[in-house]
Amino acid sequence: MSAGPGAPRPLHVGVVTVSDRATRGEYADEGGPAVRRYLEDAIAGPWRCLARLVPDERGEISRTLVDLVDAHGCALVVTTGGTGPAPRDVTPEATADVCDRLLPGFGEAMRAASLPTVPTALLSRQVAGHRGAALLLNLPGRPTAIAMHLDAVWPAVPHCVRLLGGPDIPSARASRPGG
Repeated sequence: MSAGPGAPRPLHVGVVTVSDRATRGEYADEGGPAVRRYLEDAIAGPWRCLARLVPDERGEISRTLVDLVDAHGCALVVTTGGTGPAPRDVTPEATADVCDRLLPGFGEAMRAASLPTVPTALLSRQVAGHRGAALLLNLPGRPTAIAMHLDAVWPAVPHCVRLLGGPDIPSARASRPGG
């Protein structure tokens, strides 16, 4: 079903899985689908997911983020994977390369949310920032951590996109306690 003339375009959200092994077919991407499932419950209105799977290559990650925002008009881009301290974990650097400004509170909130149950949360390097009116948000690659981290920041996501001049993101979680 296509929208008629003058109808608002549905919200576009990019979901980028960063994983060498998943791109080589060594295992199925579980992070991207976990992000999508969360967003299906969190976004109340119509939206379109633009999913991408890329290897842990800084340039390719950056190009994918730019393409999703600049060419496809994504108002929100969520990455999963590549946020640890290993040498191939370069998602935060690739994200910072394409952002106008970083928004450190998002990473701080995600680490604080997981630290009580995951002592290694101190090793997480998630960042967030904006490119124009789009919010770019890094998440860890483990599906079990995705909901915990998104719960920690979701109340601020629609508000942030709105402050940046992006579209409204109707949140199905706005009135729920803790998220």
